[in-house]
Formats: sequence, C-alpha cells, structure tokens
Amino acid sequence: MSNQQLVDAAINVRSHAHAPYSRFAVGAALLTRSGKVFVGCNVENVSLRLTLCAEQGAVSAAVASGERDFVAMAVVADSTEPVVPCGGCRQMLAEFNPDLEVITSTPNGRVEKYGLNELLPRPKQGILESFRND
Repeated sequence: MSNQQLVDAAINVRSHAHAPYSRFAVGAALLTRSGKVFVGCNVENVSLRLTLCAEQGAVSAAVASGERDFVAMAVVADSTEPVVPCGGCRQMLAEFNPDLEVITSTPNGRVEKYGLNELLPRPKQGILESFRND
C-alpha cells in the first residue's frame, strides 16, 4: 500500500469524526505488516477525559481484530499544517512499534513523515526498568 493510499483512508474516515466541541476533525489509518488497514476518527465528549483520539480508535480496531504488528500510520486533521499524534497516542503506538512510520497530512495534501522514535524518544525507559528490578 502506498503512503498516499494510507493518507486517503485517513481522509475518508475523518469525515465520520464526532467533533462538536473543537470542530477539529481527525482521521487515522493504521497499516499492519499483513497489509490490513484499520481506521479511526476522533470522538469527542463533553467530558474531555472521555474523548477518543483517532489514533486510539485505529489501534483499538486493529487489536480487536487480532493485529498487533503495525508498520505505518497516516493522520489527517483539519489544519493548515500537518499535525502529529498527541503524547498519549505516541505512547500507545510505541507499545506496538517504537519505529512506526508516521505520515501526517493536511486535507489539501501537505505531507510530512516521521519515525515514531523521532516523536517519542525512549518510550519505554523507566517503566520497564522498574519491573525488571523486582
């Protein structure tokens, strides 16, 4: 699958976002090593803590389908500049692949690419060390 096809899947699912408070629709498409694509969109809630990020939705759909080997994710948001996943989503993605390719895009096609390890260095530092020392 090409990066553009992954971005297109994120653009398509973005139209289903529930963003009545921020009016900031986000779509994410997650590619697995097996070639399957799982999508998610943000789902806001008046209780901000209950809001679901698009990236979390895509990861949840993949895991619920038995997929855990992720190779790339595209994220598309209502913005003039490409946006990267929030810190919590970066940590969630790093749980599965700290070297994941992250492709960010605006709806009009401005694209940037990152390695997740650039966006979240040392994701498992500290926590895992505390378990190992028991």
